[in-house]
Amino acid sequence: MEAHIQDIAEFVRQHQAWAAPVVLALAFGESLAFVSLLVPAWGALVAIGALIGVSGISFWPVWLAGGVGAALGDWVSYWFGYRYKDNVTRIWPLSKYPGLLLRGEDFVRKWGVPSIFIGRFFGPLRASVPLAAGIFEMPFWPFQIANVLSALVWSAVLLLFGDGLSIGLGWMLRSV
Repeated sequence: MEAHIQDIAEFVRQHQAWAAPVVLALAFGESLAFVSLLVPAWGALVAIGALIGVSGISFWPVWLAGGVGAALGDWVSYWFGYRYKDNVTRIWPLSKYPGLLLRGEDFVRKWGVPSIFIGRFFGPLRASVPLAAGIFEMPFWPFQIANVLSALVWSAVLLLFGDGLSIGLGWMLRSV
C-alpha cells in the first residue's frame, strides 16, 4: 500500500495541475461505502498535503476538492442506504463483514446527526455511518449540513497534517 501512496504523491508532484482532481477522487473513494473498505486513501491525502508546502501547490483548490469529494462520497452512501435499506447487508463486502454496518448503526442511533460529523474522523465508521443514516432515513438537510461541514474540516485536517509534517521534517533536517 505504501508504494501506491508514493506513486500517487509522485504523480501529483510531477503533474501539479492534477492535484485537485486526484484529491477529489481519493476523498470520494475514502468516503464511499464499500470502496473505502478496500482502498483506504487517507495516507495518500496526507502525502499530497505534504507536497503543498514544498511544491507550490495551492492549498485552497486542493482543500475544496477534498471536501467536495468526501461530501459526495457520503451523499452517495446515504442515498444507497436510503434506497436499499436492509438489503445492503446482503451486498459484498458487508455480507462478509456485518459488524461494520452494525457499528455504524449503533453510532447513528446513539449520536444522531452529530454522528455524521464525528464518524468522518474514525476509519471504518467513515463509510458506514452515512450508509446507516440513509437506512434509518435521517432527515436529508440535517444530514447534508453535517456532511458538508465535516467533509471540509476533514479535508483541511488531513492536508494540513501532511503540510505540517513536511514543514516539521524540513526544519528537523535543516537543524541536523
